[in-house]
Amino acid sequence: MSDKHNAGDVPTTGHVWDGDLADFANQPPKWWMLGLTASAIWCVVYFLYYPSIPVSNTQSFFKGIGGWTAISEMEADKSIVDEVRGKYEAKLKDMTPAAILADSELTEYVTRSGKVLFGDNCAACHGTNGVGAADAQGLIAPKLNDDDWLFGGKIEDVHTSIVGGRQAVMVAHKEILSAAEIDTLANAIAAGTPTSTPLFAEKGCTACHGADGKGMQALGSANLTDGIWRFDGSVEGIKYTIENGVNAGPGARVAIMPSFQAAGKLSDAEMKKLAVYVYKFGK
Repeated sequence: MSDKHNAGDVPTTGHVWDGDLADFANQPPKWWMLGLTASAIWCVVYFLYYPSIPVSNTQSFFKGIGGWTAISEMEADKSIVDEVRGKYEAKLKDMTPAAILADSELTEYVTRSGKVLFGDNCAACHGTNGVGAADAQGLIAPKLNDDDWLFGGKIEDVHTSIVGGRQAVMVAHKEILSAAEIDTLANAIAAGTPTSTPLFAEKGCTACHGADGKGMQALGSANLTDGIWRFDGSVEGIKYTIENGVNAGPGARVAIMPSFQAAGKLSDAEMKKLAVYVYKFGK
């Protein structure tokens, strides 16, 4: 602590207010001066050790005597992470998605890794956590957090969809069916009872959607009895789908899942991780 002085014991700064108010010219406390000196020394050391000072009229800079860079620190941290991941990555390389699911420790690792992959590659269409994303016509891409799988919900089916993509086709019927027939079919389908009208069989709907209207996995055709709709499920929306089809040209509904293998965006291991992650959505 600083020494205490009485008025007159210490010279003042020479400034006087109201005739008797003046500032002492006391020295700052020693601890404060030591702190100030240490701070100045620390700043000099910091500027010398780390990259800091630009070189005038160039794009270069003083690189620091310590040789530190943000890139080198990132790479060092990444190498630690890669070392931890290494044993898991080597293990899943030759495993099938089903075998990965059977290994609880590996499944936990793949699920954590798959979450990042899903956010980067899938969430734009399927929504965060697989809840689907919609526009005025219905879902841009189907929900993945339920058990409604047009192309099959087994882990192998999910993996196949990711690797090869999916693109089913429904032909446009506006030149095949009359307006009255389309209206009859749309109302029956909206009610969840497509087979209640003879038109369902007579006009060939059963060829793709099955005799019971529950769809065919091999074709990826929709189940028309469960009330789950990829597109607008109202009578008018169903009429539009019947009239214009799916993936059938101008005006048609669009339902295309790209092939991640063909796109070359993901490795085989990453596609396996995604398959496991997506499969677990509905579980």
